[in-house]
Amino acid sequence: MWHSLTATPWKSYILWEAVELSADQWSVAGRTFTSRLIVGTGKYKDFEQNAAAVEASGAEIVTVAVRRVNVSDPTAPMLTDYIDPKKITYLPNTAGCFNADDAIRTLRLAREAGGWDLVKLEVLGEAKTLYPNMRETLDATEVLAKEGFLPMVYCVDDPIAAKQLEDAGAVAVMPLGAPIGSGLGIQNRVTIRLIVEGASVPVLVDAGVGTASDAAVAMELGCDGVLMNTAIAEAKDPIRMARAMKLAVEAGRDAYLSGRMGLRKYADPSSPLAGLI
Repeated sequence: MWHSLTATPWKSYILWEAVELSADQWSVAGRTFTSRLIVGTGKYKDFEQNAAAVEASGAEIVTVAVRRVNVSDPTAPMLTDYIDPKKITYLPNTAGCFNADDAIRTLRLAREAGGWDLVKLEVLGEAKTLYPNMRETLDATEVLAKEGFLPMVYCVDDPIAAKQLEDAGAVAVMPLGAPIGSGLGIQNRVTIRLIVEGASVPVLVDAGVGTASDAAVAMELGCDGVLMNTAIAEAKDPIRMARAMKLAVEAGRDAYLSGRMGLRKYADPSSPLAGLI
């Protein structure tokens, strides 16, 4: 909606854009965010570079592998010294867990260490593909939800599995776009779209994003957000890539809200052919 302003058109548009962006928020488990980009904290050369990438991305949530990243031992370099948990929401995850028991134990430790209840659950099936083991994932989701955790859950791109997780207590479902760290982009747009259409909780593409266009596609499909790590951390210029991902997520979201044109089998001229000189 255009806002009537006594100003030049470009100034009016900037104000309109700011109002629109501030209004386009999303919520998970009662917590509201403006940025729809979530970034990881692995594979960076150091915490300083990681912090710079987070700032460039505009992300308000970072995932933290409880088994790999130091967030509680003051005798060693701590991520919290570089990324302030008072400003950025930490999302502890269970990376490296291959059964429900290990994942549950890991998140219990995370809650003891930092008081976190909003968590990311991933239970992997095997090391080659890092695909989720959905039976173990579902079991862990049920236990964690009963213990008061708010699990955002990594899962296969299957609308039935996503709905089962939601029923089990997942506060968000996070279907993979492609294998973790592959950079292949979203391989099955149809199933991601079906998950979005059927979900009553936020849907975020998690894993497989390689470049900005992949992030835009996820948002154009109607996802609430995108989570990525390797795509930024392994870029030749991680800070610049983080900024690119920020813009891609915003552009994809705008495109989704705009309502894209319909697909046509044949050409349709931009200018009418009738009345030609």
